[in-house]
Amino acid sequence: MKTWYAIYTNHRHEKKVSELFQNIGITCFLPLHKVKKKWSDRVKIVEEPLFRSYVFVQIEDCEKTKVRETIGVINFVYWQKKPAIIRDDEIDTIKKFIGEYTNISVKNVSLKKNDKVRIDSGPLMWENGYVLKTGKKKAKILIESLGIELIAEIPIDKLVNLSSNKS
Repeated sequence: MKTWYAIYTNHRHEKKVSELFQNIGITCFLPLHKVKKKWSDRVKIVEEPLFRSYVFVQIEDCEKTKVRETIGVINFVYWQKKPAIIRDDEIDTIKKFIGEYTNISVKNVSLKKNDKVRIDSGPLMWENGYVLKTGKKKAKILIESLGIELIAEIPIDKLVNLSSNKS
């Protein structure tokens, strides 16, 4: 059975890696979006990767070595010490999104101490909490529920900043 994975590539090698995957028969997906680039003498619309240094591949387990050995590939993106599996519906959502919207940008979540956040996945999904401390990839969150204080380190990409959504 084929599964989607995220692949981390060398800087600015996404299109080349995608092309190499296609040449060796590996199903891949490189989400691109159109961006206006301005030079001194002209303005041009170019296609750039939506996620820098990432390409998605749909492979069987036996093809992992072939993917790793492809020129320009650094490695799989890992989650909990295993290559991160991307669900089919997540790939479909990205495809629909880039098909329907223009002027797309991707921003990292910036969190500050005491920001109110909602956890978006995992066993604590939908729980709200407050940021106690942030790191590069994880934040320590205070979750007040059931009359107890629970402190957990949560990956930043699994948090939604509710403090910045105030009008």
